[in-house]
Amino acid sequence: MSLLDLAPVIPVVVIDDVDTAVPLARALVAGGLPVIEVTLRTPAARDAIARITDEVPDATVGAGTVRTTEDIAASVAAGAKFLVSPGTTLSLVEAMDASGVPYLPGAATVSEVMALVERGVKELKFFPAEAAGGVPYLKSLAGPLPDVRFCPTGGIRVNTAPDYLALPNVGCVGGTWLTPADALASRDWGRIEKLAAEAAALG
Repeated sequence: MSLLDLAPVIPVVVIDDVDTAVPLARALVAGGLPVIEVTLRTPAARDAIARITDEVPDATVGAGTVRTTEDIAASVAAGAKFLVSPGTTLSLVEAMDASGVPYLPGAATVSEVMALVERGVKELKFFPAEAAGGVPYLKSLAGPLPDVRFCPTGGIRVNTAPDYLALPNVGCVGGTWLTPADALASRDWGRIEKLAAEAAALG
């Protein structure tokens, strides 16, 4: 099954403390969001992916902010089940393709989308979604590129997510609003579960 069809929202999380990884993942899964993107923006990220993979079997955890071939190798070794990049270069998409796991390469322009389609990639991350044109931009792509589907990420909130999800070329959205920094700092897993449940209901 496509990554875009597993849940309406993919939580995009930044984990600074590896000890929060497992309870965070459990709260998101309990709220109905089993697909989790852990961004490679902190030193704890790879260990967090490994912990979630080992201890939360109901979660499908992937690595985000993948920028190099080294990121790909380390993420797959840690147990990442999918890869997400903010943008795409030829060498990066070749390495992601060779990794053996599903991936969502980032694109923000029509030319970038068409270059990926030429390589046979038709499921992409649209980033940064709001800054790059948002709903109107994606809506305009559906006509000339009807066979391409997106996971828009970047600046999306719970009140704007339904507008994206209503588009025929959007399978899901990525969101950072599900794991507020203050909730993570206070380990308020109940609040995160509630936010996850609200997002899961959007589907």
